[in-house]
Amino acid sequence: MHLETRDVYAVDEEDQDLKAWRAGDLAPVDDRSAWWGSFHDAVAEAVGRGVAVQRTRVISLPATEYIQFEHACTSLNLAAGEDVRWLPRFQALGLLLPAHDFWLFDGQLIRWHHFAGDGTHVHDELDDRQDTAGQTAEAFRAVWERAIPHQEFTIS
Repeated sequence: MHLETRDVYAVDEEDQDLKAWRAGDLAPVDDRSAWWGSFHDAVAEAVGRGVAVQRTRVISLPATEYIQFEHACTSLNLAAGEDVRWLPRFQALGLLLPAHDFWLFDGQLIRWHHFAGDGTHVHDELDDRQDTAGQTAEAFRAVWERAIPHQEFTIS
């Protein structure tokens, strides 16, 4: 389970893809040699073992340029086997969400992502506290149930 809640990420390894998207030159999903990498290998391998890889993005509308870019690139996540959903922030009212983005692995291990205010990645932190993992899983499931599958979600 992966929860993303920021409207801007300043991640160095995405700079080239963001520039290509701005120029209208994003690699097509059927040209795997142009975009497939170790992350996609890991997702495809996990999905091949029967693991569900789910990502939900809680976003503000109107969407930032970065979220528009993410939406345009999500077909690559789907091609690797990830299931991606979107939740406009105004539809998250009443949900209790963690203050940080995270990955939750096997319902037991959390990888918290720490970001600076400008979206720069600061560091990650592993957390194996079972009470926190349970609360995190519950929060993710609540978001997942409200979120809209990528194929049905448009950004205007």
